[in-house]
Amino acid sequence: MDYSCIVFDTAPTGHTLRLLQFPTALQKGLGKLMELKESFGGMLTQLGGLLGGPGQEDIIAQATSKLTALKAVVEEVNRQFQDPDLTTFVCVCIPEFLSLYETERLIQELARYNIDTRNVVINQILFPDGVGTSRLLEARLKMQQKYLDQYFELYDDFHVVQLPLLPAELPPGKEEIKAEIARLEARITELKDQLVG
Repeated sequence: MDYSCIVFDTAPTGHTLRLLQFPTALQKGLGKLMELKESFGGMLTQLGGLLGGPGQEDIIAQATSKLTALKAVVEEVNRQFQDPDLTTFVCVCIPEFLSLYETERLIQELARYNIDTRNVVINQILFPDGVGTSRLLEARLKMQQKYLDQYFELYDDFHVVQLPLLPAELPPGKEEIKAEIARLEARITELKDQLVG
């Protein structure tokens, strides 16, 4: 099947980083196996002939063929992961310390593996005009602003999108997401009009 876009919605680190590291680790491991086969292939063939009789060369040739095919697939996955026209990572976070820490860790690891990341979405932001007044909300706004400032300082060359804290969880589904996008676009237009007018 052909797809124009595939989205993996994952937790930011841990298993995701291991998944992204897997093709590189597998590629290195397969390379080492191929080197060993080249170095000791003749000896293995002779040993197989002594122990198992005829057919051992075919088994080694089949295993080598499968390893070569697997190595080609892994190399292609790595190539696609590292091609910014094909793969990019969008980091979604919230304006809190742990999320900032995890986002920075993720971006550094992605850079280490030459995987494109140039977009950060900061979610669940309290905007001053959208909340009432209370000491709790004021403290929360101040805390969020501290981390927002740090995000913008760390990622000044990234495309950073800020999304508000919603009163309820966004239900899953294409139509619900389209409706939320329309609501956000209307709010952006409203704010632009306020700035101009």
